[in-house]
Amino acid sequence: MRLEVVNTGTELLLGKVVNTHAAYFGQELFKLGLRVQRQTTIPDGDEIRTVLAEAFPRCDVILITGGLGPTSDDITREVVAEMLGRPLHLDEGILATIHEMFRVRKLKQNLLNDRQAMVPEGAVVLENPNGTAPGLYLPADAVLGSPHLFLLPGPPRELKPMFADLVFPVLSRLLGEGNEPPAWRNFRIYGVGESSLATKLEPLLATLPDLEIGYCARLGEVDLRLIGASLSIEEASLIVRREFPKDIVVESESSIEEVIVRLLAERGETVATAESCTGGLIASTITDVPGSSAVFHRGYVTYANEAKTALLGVPVEMLAAHGAVSDEVVRAMAEGCLDRSGANHAIAVSGIAGPSGGSAEKPVGTLHVAVATKGGVIFSKRYLYPFDRISFKQRVTRLVLDLLRRRLRGIDLD
Repeated sequence: MRLEVVNTGTELLLGKVVNTHAAYFGQELFKLGLRVQRQTTIPDGDEIRTVLAEAFPRCDVILITGGLGPTSDDITREVVAEMLGRPLHLDEGILATIHEMFRVRKLKQNLLNDRQAMVPEGAVVLENPNGTAPGLYLPADAVLGSPHLFLLPGPPRELKPMFADLVFPVLSRLLGEGNEPPAWRNFRIYGVGESSLATKLEPLLATLPDLEIGYCARLGEVDLRLIGASLSIEEASLIVRREFPKDIVVESESSIEEVIVRLLAERGETVATAESCTGGLIASTITDVPGSSAVFHRGYVTYANEAKTALLGVPVEMLAAHGAVSDEVVRAMAEGCLDRSGANHAIAVSGIAGPSGGSAEKPVGTLHVAVATKGGVIFSKRYLYPFDRISFKQRVTRLVLDLLRRRLRGIDLD
């Protein structure tokens, strides 16, 4: 099945909004054995007519995102209806739903939104409980030479549930009962670079038949993707586990924070954070996970030295002697966090995020981290991550979460 994606939105091309649809569609469609053949991003307006005219002859399915809003530049619905020769009619059910949304949210009715209730003849309405723009499905028309068309809202919080609940099942039916998605496995690996993984693994995996290897690198971690014959994937997985036993976070696409919350919940334990240079990002990342309230009760953002003393009990004399970015201080932060929070584990960080504030002894990117556990030995170490400020904070967050993962799994910290 040949499938393409058309993203509409001037804001995407101006860089005002990051286009995350490609990654989402790629991941979800692969579960059906489908791959996006082409993705096209176009501005709002009449350009969609040209793009669809070009795509119709080469596609079986087109997913179109955006252009279903209430304003004059949202013309996806109208252009598709015109190209297919299908008149638009007012759907009273959709109109009533839109009006009810305004009423519940205590917003003044806006007649511009009423045009979102216009539906091309023969289209299947895809309900949107998260917004005013319903999606539309127009089955392929052999006479017109048009493929299956799915018109979806642009905002991810509206698009993703609509795709998962309504579009995915339709695509599955179109593929038929005999469709067999390829076998695959994902390894999320922390602390090993993409090139190091490839250097170590590819000579060992080269002899396995029907095996495709893929990598996706992010700050501090790499996804290793194995696709192909089930037997080859199993043999390859044994090799990956043997070569990187300490570095595999999870054999799935779960995030490291999800792994942390699950491990703590299984153990009936809690963690607290003491953050300086990350400004609360570690706590925020953990609490992004549903159910984290059972394992995360408290976090301290002690950016200033005075806060380190007042909230964590770090001695003033220690700060004066060693500075906030030091092994001594970060260990004291972890100890104070563990004692004052009552948690089973505490993680503490202090560093220089930059771009200023560094010195010859402590350059920008210097980090000190400590992990403390009730009744256990405190681990502490200095690292250097000379990145931009945002990347530094993200890299530090991934690091300390992995250090905690290793401690929870009984892996030596180094």
